[in-house]
Amino acid sequence: MLKSLLLALLPFTLIAADTPAPRTEVWMMPPGANQATALRELFTHPAEWAETRKNITVLGCTATHLKNFTDDELRVWLPMIEQWGLRLGLEVGAVKEWGITGQKTFEAERKQLDRVKALGGKIDAVAMDEPLCCVRQHMKKPDIYAVQETANFIALVRQHFPEVRVGDIEPYPFLQREELLSFLDALQAELKARNVRGLDFFRLDVDWNHFTIGNRIYPGNWPDVKKLEVACRQRKIPFSLVYWAADHARMDKLHLADDSTWYVGVMRQGYDYAFVDGKPDEYVIESWLNTPARTLPETADWTFTRSVRDFTQKFVPKK
Repeated sequence: MLKSLLLALLPFTLIAADTPAPRTEVWMMPPGANQATALRELFTHPAEWAETRKNITVLGCTATHLKNFTDDELRVWLPMIEQWGLRLGLEVGAVKEWGITGQKTFEAERKQLDRVKALGGKIDAVAMDEPLCCVRQHMKKPDIYAVQETANFIALVRQHFPEVRVGDIEPYPFLQREELLSFLDALQAELKARNVRGLDFFRLDVDWNHFTIGNRIYPGNWPDVKKLEVACRQRKIPFSLVYWAADHARMDKLHLADDSTWYVGVMRQGYDYAFVDGKPDEYVIESWLNTPARTLPETADWTFTRSVRDFTQKFVPKK
């Protein structure tokens, strides 16, 4: 009887063993300078970052970057993302000085979202580019305006692109932990009141320069970021963290920046956050700087893909 039971279970055991374990979420977002040359190179030279692809789950860019490519190019390239076993993530505006309401911003961004779908692509997620920060810093409006208009934007995405995940990006320590959590709670409550699904992730963009040079106006530190990670998880919101070379501009002013500065900065952040037991649900290696100068190949010193490959192999847990 026992032997028969084991034989019956054997096929299911083999299937389970062959099923790959889910990977930790990792976004790779290359520099967008020079008409998104880095993104173009990824599609035209895929063999030069094959190992890096094994360590990421999402290839990301801003929706604006897609304007640099023709329909014919995207018709070929977009399906390649799924063939590689990756997903497409886009960074978009939600409330901006050029789109002062969620509806106006959605109408502007929707053109590229529709274009992606029409050309054979699938959008996995959109990350809203700092709506609270924009409302405060550029529009000089109260936080409730950010809550309402961000909710308007999310509601429109949910209506027209129900399969797409939606997350928010905000800066730290320009916005303090208490301010960020207050905004998150208010936004989630507003969405719930409208019967709209809440955020799928919250992404923190940390200017860790402030941790080194000190800033009385915007104090911050990695243990405080860890508290924010825990608070997001308590709210059932996956915590996403951007990894970048926050010190690059300062090093450039000191005439110390070179091709290695990006790589060293990203790895430094990796060590610093790991030191306080930081474990984001989603890692995002993103450069909005004009650096590093080279994207490929992943085997060369100081290229962008080399930084992603080495970072993910060292710091991203294998589930």
